[in-house]
Amino acid sequence: MTDTTSSKPVASRPSLLHLASRYGTLFALLALIVFNVVMTPNFVSWQTLNVNLTQVAAIVIVATGMTLVIATGGIDLSVGSLMAISGAIAPMIFLGMLLPIDSPGLLVALAFVVPIMVTMAFGAFNGLLVTRYAVQPIVATLVLFIAGRGIAQVLTNGNLQAFKNPTFQFIAMGKVAGIPTQVALMILVAVLAYALIRFTVFGRQVLAVGGNEQAARLAGITVKRIKILVYVISGALAGLAGLVVVARNSASDANLVGLGMELDAIAAVAVGGTLLSGGRANIVGTVLGALVIQLVRYTLLANGVPDAAALVVKAGLIVIAVYIQQRADRS
Repeated sequence: MTDTTSSKPVASRPSLLHLASRYGTLFALLALIVFNVVMTPNFVSWQTLNVNLTQVAAIVIVATGMTLVIATGGIDLSVGSLMAISGAIAPMIFLGMLLPIDSPGLLVALAFVVPIMVTMAFGAFNGLLVTRYAVQPIVATLVLFIAGRGIAQVLTNGNLQAFKNPTFQFIAMGKVAGIPTQVALMILVAVLAYALIRFTVFGRQVLAVGGNEQAARLAGITVKRIKILVYVISGALAGLAGLVVVARNSASDANLVGLGMELDAIAAVAVGGTLLSGGRANIVGTVLGALVIQLVRYTLLANGVPDAAALVVKAGLIVIAVYIQQRADRS
């Protein structure tokens, strides 16, 4: 007589793990929404939706760039510091502190362009450390994680830069077709990144490099160029997020802008289903992961739990997500 009692659990475990790996983020988001609908007063309102979407916009923008970097098998710890640098440079430009230009409109235009170009250059620096000098990504980007915020503080002399410039602040405070500009930017960045990964040769090369770098090189892919480009994209998106944050706050504080953003971005990517070992880029999952991170923070604050507790929860989410991914892949 054959014993079949042990075969069912063994067969069901992989399917459950794969379901958790594929749809766990969506289930977590729905569970958080249901919990807040039941437990959190005034959760179902346009104001609450607006608050959460505007707060999550910067996380999604940064996490999208982080997704591309992680898809190649790298990581970028410098994104928070690059946000601080971008946020420090922009007000200095449109306030006329850096460039002797009389045209306010031109100054505002340069305040959008120059900071992002600077953060792209820093992204290229990260990429060169990783590729040309074979520095481990976590160490290479740790350089700007430490020094980048110091650069921003030196630029501003450690002072808070308060300002009021409606033209510049439209990036955060304005609306496009009734949608907050920063939310529209978030959607645009996510859609473009999804199309990049899904439909372009570059996207396939990013996944190939992360999946098997040696095989990608033998297939004729310029691995170094791909890696540098993803760090440049990550730097550009971090710079854009920095502009959104300072425009929203009507002030730039080099000590606080982007602080802890690297954890939020990595958590969103991991929770969203992108393998931290590379070879996969789930942009939709990253957006859902960022929404989960934001809603966890909102849920804790709305129910009287200190914001510091959110750090513990985010760290726990990363551990759970990575564990599920590893078990699902092994099965």
